[in-house]
Amino acid sequence: MQQSSESTWKLPAALAAGLVVGAALGWLAGGYIAIGVSLVAVAETVLLLTRIRHQTGSMMTAPPGLSPLQHDRFMTRSRRIASSLRDLRSAAGNLPDAVVLLDNEQHVRWFNHAAEDLLGLRRPQDRGTALHERLSTTELAGWLKDGAFEPLNDVAAPGHPNRHINVTLLPFGRRQRLLLARDISHLTRLEQIRRDFVANVSHELRTPLTVIHGYLELIDPSDVPELAPVLGEMRAQSKRMGQIVEDLLTLSRLETQEHVADERVQMTPLMATIRREAEALSQGRHHIVLESTAETDLLGSVKDLHSALSNLVSNAVRYTPTGGNITIRWLRTPEGATYSVTDTGFGIPASHLARLTERFYRVSSSRSRDSGGTGLGLSIVKHVLNLHQARLDIQSEPGQGSTFSCCFGHERLLKLGGSDEV
Repeated sequence: MQQSSESTWKLPAALAAGLVVGAALGWLAGGYIAIGVSLVAVAETVLLLTRIRHQTGSMMTAPPGLSPLQHDRFMTRSRRIASSLRDLRSAAGNLPDAVVLLDNEQHVRWFNHAAEDLLGLRRPQDRGTALHERLSTTELAGWLKDGAFEPLNDVAAPGHPNRHINVTLLPFGRRQRLLLARDISHLTRLEQIRRDFVANVSHELRTPLTVIHGYLELIDPSDVPELAPVLGEMRAQSKRMGQIVEDLLTLSRLETQEHVADERVQMTPLMATIRREAEALSQGRHHIVLESTAETDLLGSVKDLHSALSNLVSNAVRYTPTGGNITIRWLRTPEGATYSVTDTGFGIPASHLARLTERFYRVSSSRSRDSGGTGLGLSIVKHVLNLHQARLDIQSEPGQGSTFSCCFGHERLLKLGGSDEV
């Protein structure tokens, strides 16, 4: 019974370990790990008690030579272990998330009922089979063969192709893995409803806002001098509302777009255009420098890239005090090429950097209102870059300024005057 006692204390210890990890990595990840570690402990307990049963003939049979008191204690402890085991196996089997215990070679050792539903596994025939072979016709097979180092998000469930799942593979112990799959179909539907709502509302708002702004432009402040300040503010706010609507429509389009219609983006004239736009927005308040030595064009959408790259420059102009410097660069790098905008503005605290690309996120609400920004620009930049297999890198220090860099890989670079990849 010493082995069974050791196995039973592993369960609460494993759960506690998962909760400790949760405090460090976030409660969603910690919850997954706590559940996974506990389920592995349950599986180990099942295997251990099965071995004990074979060795002693029955888990509920006391060994010979015990006194009546020892016999009663033994039977009470055995019944308690058996009851706890049944409860734990029932709880694990009825979890809504699919859980699959794998060995180091990705052979299936144990799985719960949700794994049958979401992953299409069947017992007992799938026990001992290689999971990547069992799921060979799905996206999960390639992911598992490549090592499954990163979570796999929003893929079709092998057991239900019309449902979507997120899948994670966690290491456990020396030679074990734990695969967790969560059904996110309802979240996918809610996200689609949100996108449709934003797109529809923005589209419906565009016309009335255009009409309102048009009538405000027709009113001459000199005809009603006492209302001149009010008219000026109304014009500014209606223009800002119109820009928000346009940005929302752009963002909705980018979110639903899976790829761009690739064409040659001539960077030399585009960089010159972006500089002229920056100078017009600055109106002489900043020193603007352009450094373009990459000598390469891009493969992508001219309209979307112009929008994203100019957005970074307009942000730099808005958030850099008068007399500051703004440097626009288009340079070659070992990884490809990088477009960057460096300013000597206010800078951004490190705690805000990870959330800057969220829609409507504000580092400072009052400063954002004064600048006239919509709070959607960096979100648009992120989506445009994602469509071009590029990434946005942000470096900033309060009081020292910021650098926003768009990093493009070699596959997006084109030689000047030709069509071949650089």
